[in-house]
Amino acid sequence: MPPSCCKPDYDAQFDAKHARQDLLTLRRDGPDGSTQRLIDALRREGVEGATLLDIGGGVGAIQHELLAAGAASTLDVDASAAFLAAAEEEADARGFGDRVAYRYGDFVELADSVEPADIVTLDRVLCCYPDVRALVRGSVGRAKRLYGLVYPVDRWWTRLVGRAGNLAFRLFRNDFRLHVHPTTLVEQLVAEAGFQRRYQHAGWVWQTVVYARA
Repeated sequence: MPPSCCKPDYDAQFDAKHARQDLLTLRRDGPDGSTQRLIDALRREGVEGATLLDIGGGVGAIQHELLAAGAASTLDVDASAAFLAAAEEEADARGFGDRVAYRYGDFVELADSVEPADIVTLDRVLCCYPDVRALVRGSVGRAKRLYGLVYPVDRWWTRLVGRAGNLAFRLFRNDFRLHVHPTTLVEQLVAEAGFQRRYQHAGWVWQTVVYARA
């Protein structure tokens, strides 16, 4: 399924109000459970001096934590201008402004022009994108050493919630859709790129996985 046929308006879905709420929550509570597990797993693998490509980075939780842990620099690629602005605001507030770069747009369309990084992360991004093959292949292809994901567990209850959510989106004429992509497919795509799983945690809704190049 080509992404151009059904790609939603991410700026409308992830707008300035949403970004401000997420930024205030991050400042108050820190990264949430699945995001924190991803950060901790990457730290255990070693991030000192590493470059990070954070795709769909939201308000920048992963970027800020890895920079604080010694990462050299990060690139945030996001299809929401409001979230890029929020991430940049927080990076400046934390003193990381000179170590973070930003690119606006659909990563699948930009992938060929994005430089590889030591670490590539996608936190709750696969569930927002229809063409999982293009997104995983494009992103894992940019990873030199580590590849980290947070995405929905492939269970009947997440598929049911996804269908209910998509019905509501249709009723309100919203073109955004939720996607529960098969875990076996994601694992296959990552393995084909030469990566092996180093860490996995599966909760009721989200699974956190870190892969390292074999």
